[in-house]
Amino acid sequence: MRELIIYGAGAHAQEMAEIVDRLNRVEPTWRLLGFAIPEGHPDPAASALNGYPMLGGSELFGRYADAAFLPEFGSGRLEIERERIATLIAPTSFVSRTANIGAGCVIYPNCFVGANASLGDRVFVLSGSAINHDDCLEDRVTLASGVTLAGGVHVEAECYLGQACSVRQDVRIGRGSLIGMGSVVLADVPPGVVMVGNPARQLRRREDL
Repeated sequence: MRELIIYGAGAHAQEMAEIVDRLNRVEPTWRLLGFAIPEGHPDPAASALNGYPMLGGSELFGRYADAAFLPEFGSGRLEIERERIATLIAPTSFVSRTANIGAGCVIYPNCFVGANASLGDRVFVLSGSAINHDDCLEDRVTLASGVTLAGGVHVEAECYLGQACSVRQDVRIGRGSLIGMGSVVLADVPPGVVMVGNPARQLRRREDL
């Protein structure tokens, strides 16, 4: 089993450790060493998290030269080789054999990734989301719980899709846009905007990009 360090120390990092444990019970894959604290994040008060130790910061990249690193949502850049960035897929999720999954992706339990879907690097998918056939999610896209993408949807980089939103087939969502929880997206979305409602309408432009 290859050594693994989770790069992050928040609630999602704790959950990711439990997904690793469950994956190992199905198929021994990773030896989880503990957690690394991302640059610029405050040191947590605890010396351990969900049963695994806090190991340090980015100096771990060199100290554990053979270990893979798994980034938590929002953990910032990982200044290591792409080959050392792990991907984690919960064993209760379905991923088509024809789907393409990038480096640093995390797919929580009970998700669906359909035929010929493509996920870029560091796509983060929370529980119960459906990514249907021929969907394309570019780098650093985040899907909150229960998001449903119909077939042929293209989500550009750095987008955030809120809990239980739905996107109609063949729609394109522009780079850096945010889709509000429960929204129903029926038409293409321009880059850098916030969309809300059913049908979704533009609320404002994002100011945090």
